Amino acid sequence: MRMQCTAVRDGDHWVLNGTKSWITHGKSGHVAVVIARTGELLDSRGMTAFVVERGTPGFNAGKKENKLGMRASETAEMIFDNCRIHESQVLGKEGEGFIQSMKILDGGRISIASLALGIAKGAYEASVKYSKERHQFGQPISKFQGISFKLADMATKIEAAELLTRQAGYLKDAGKKCTKEAAMAKYYASEISVQVSTDAVQVFGGYGYTKDFPVEKFYRDSKLCTIGEGTSEVQKLVIAREAFKE
Repeated sequence: MRMQCTAVRDGDHWVLNGTKSWITHGKSGHVAVVIARTGELLDSRGMTAFVVERGTPGFNAGKKENKLGMRASETAEMIFDNCRIHESQVLGKEGEGFIQSMKILDGGRISIASLALGIAKGAYEASVKYSKERHQFGQPISKFQGISFKLADMATKIEAAELLTRQAGYLKDAGKKCTKEAAMAKYYASEISVQVSTDAVQVFGGYGYTKDFPVEKFYRDSKLCTIGEGTSEVQKLVIAREAFKE
C-alpha cells in the first residue's frame, strides 16, 4: 500500500521510477511484470500492473543478493529510471494491480508447497539410501532405532504435506476457492521441509555438513520456502481469517 515505485501517465505512455527488491530472476528474466503506484498511498486501487521487456531504456538490474540457498536462481533488484512504456503494456486495467496480485497468491502458494515437498523428498530419499550404505557395529545404521524412527517421522510428514498440496491443487484445477487450503499446504509443506532436511543432515552425521553429499543443499534451500510467497506467520493469519469466515 505504501509502494514507492511509481508510474506517471505522459500522453499515451507511462513513466516508471523506483526500485523493486527481492525479484526472482531480476537480472536474467527477459520480461518483467511490474506493479507500480499510479494513485494515492494506501489506496488498494491505486496500483497498476505493467509488462516491461528487458532492454527498455531506463530498465536496469541492480544488486544481486548473496543468498544462503536457492543459489541457482538469482534474486536481484530491478531499477526503473524514467523508464517509458506504452499504455498498451498495461496488464489488465489501470488500478487493478493489487487486486490481480492477490488473486494469483493461492496458485503461487501451491507452487511453493510443491517446491518444499520436492526438497523434503530429496532429503528423505538421500537419507534412506545413505542409511542402508553406512555401516556401524557390523550393520547398516538403518537398523538402529534412533535412525529408523527419524526416517519414519520424515516419511509421515512428507505424506501429510503431499496430501495437503494435492488437495489444494485439486481445488485450484477445479476452479474452486482454495485460499485456506493453499495457505495450509504452503505453511505445512515448507515447515516440514526444513524439519526433514535438518534430520537428513543429522542422519549423515559429519558428512551431512559437507558439500560432498546433497543434504546440506536441501538444508539451505528449504528455508526459503518458509519465507517466499508469504512467511509461515502470514499463512497462519490467512488460515485463521478463512476459518473465522466458516
